[in-house]
Amino acid sequence: MGIKILCLGETNQSFVLNGIDEFRKRLRKYGNIEWKELAEIKSRQFRNTEELKKLEADQILKNINERDFLILLDEKGRSFNSREFAEQLNAWITSNSNVVFVVGGAFGFSDQLYNRANEKLSLSNLTFSHQLVRVLFAEQLYRAFTILRGEPYHND
Repeated sequence: MGIKILCLGETNQSFVLNGIDEFRKRLRKYGNIEWKELAEIKSRQFRNTEELKKLEADQILKNINERDFLILLDEKGRSFNSREFAEQLNAWITSNSNVVFVVGGAFGFSDQLYNRANEKLSLSNLTFSHQLVRVLFAEQLYRAFTILRGEPYHND
């Protein structure tokens, strides 16, 4: 089982970095979880967001292979409570050798990525910055593993 988290752009806020670092340390005991930040493409260089999203998609697609199970963190995705997410995560990782989660840029994903994705996951109906989503997702991934292992972290 391999899990990869791809993020567009570097994390540049210290409180976000601290949160991600904390949960990455906690997640180590659950297996091979790779966290990769891809170079940011500056949006002000483009006339429209579709052109930017296309270049971001190209960058993401270079970092996955055709057998990867691709999940986009997207406001239009399916929502789960924490226990449901843990069960779904377990199904994804037991059915696929590699699961890749993608935190996109500020303008979302291109149609090319939506078409390639196997799943879309929404963390909330609220809108969060793509920086903050990283730490929120890291915490939820950790929470899911503790639920699956019956460890004391999640309270219903």
